[in-house]
Amino acid sequence: MKIALISENSQAAKNPIINEALTKVAGEFGHDVHNYGMYSAEDDASLTYVMNGLLAGILLNSKAADFVVTGCGTGMGSMLACNSMPGVFCGLVIDPTDAFLFSQINAGNAMSMPYAKGFGWAAELNLEDCYRKLFEMEPGLGYPKERAAIMAANRTKLTDLKAAACHDMLSVLKSVDQDLLKSAIAGEKFAELFYPNSQDDQISAYLKAL
Repeated sequence: MKIALISENSQAAKNPIINEALTKVAGEFGHDVHNYGMYSAEDDASLTYVMNGLLAGILLNSKAADFVVTGCGTGMGSMLACNSMPGVFCGLVIDPTDAFLFSQINAGNAMSMPYAKGFGWAAELNLEDCYRKLFEMEPGLGYPKERAAIMAANRTKLTDLKAAACHDMLSVLKSVDQDLLKSAIAGEKFAELFYPNSQDDQISAYLKAL
């Protein structure tokens, strides 16, 4: 699985800490981490939490990534921005129990975490524990187990509801503020990571044309 890490400007200085914890745990399960930055608070390309959502939508809909790990000060803004995108189902994860339940009940494809609120002593251990609970089991098995079938049916209904409520990703890219879009894909390693992994030629071609 390809896991994309996206950090926004207010918490960019913590990207190395987050990347180290995520890479360590993801490697245990045979997953690859693609770090899309921001890599430091001084990066030329600055990402807001709104851009986090737009970038997550691009990565997941193009299949350049299978899962997105993002966040902001509280985790709320990035979660809302991600969930505004077609095909993106993002949960707010604060502790390992959140991670486990989100994986087993919701089986989403993105998670947002708070990197300022509550990010104190041993925060890197909490990150590792959250990622481990997220990736150690097949998602969507249900909790409690006897409700697994009902939960699966609800996920299908939510997917159908989102498809009915949202435009496709290419339409979003054409309709969104183009300066915002250009800023969202201006990261130092975006082209290096995205284009070799994207499986959607139309999305790739549109972004290249920018």
